[in-house]
Amino acid sequence: MKKSEMTTFFKDQIKLEHNIVESVTNSLKNVRSPVVKQVLRAIAFDSQKHAGIYNAAMSIVKITPALTDQEYRELEKITAKHIVDEERAIVNLDKIMPEIKDKKIRFLLESIVADERKHHKLLTKIMELVVKKEAITEEDWWEILWKNVPFHGTPGG
Repeated sequence: MKKSEMTTFFKDQIKLEHNIVESVTNSLKNVRSPVVKQVLRAIAFDSQKHAGIYNAAMSIVKITPALTDQEYRELEKITAKHIVDEERAIVNLDKIMPEIKDKKIRFLLESIVADERKHHKLLTKIMELVVKKEAITEEDWWEILWKNVPFHGTPGG
């Protein structure tokens, strides 16, 4: 695929994601169920996130970002902290899940733990790239953006 075709694709996808956000947000006015309302908010949030990821992908098509040594160190520190936080969240959820009998609550917590596992995988991949201190290639960024990003992070997605 040519760079111009990719850019056009990403721009179209960004518009689509923004339309989803607007549509879901507008539909929230008529929803009274707190569970359904929060699931719809999560979908809208994910669509906002997706638009941002498409935007990042567009910037990679133009110029692959390079990190300075200071940026590497900062990214390594931030990523390591978030990996620990995600691991803690997973452990806490895994510990409580056997005690949850209510199907609705269980469904919601399962969707959260699935997201936490995806986040952990993504952060671990970023950490591998940072720790090995190799140049992050365009292929590395593509792998991060498309293979490991939790595109279906909403409950039931």
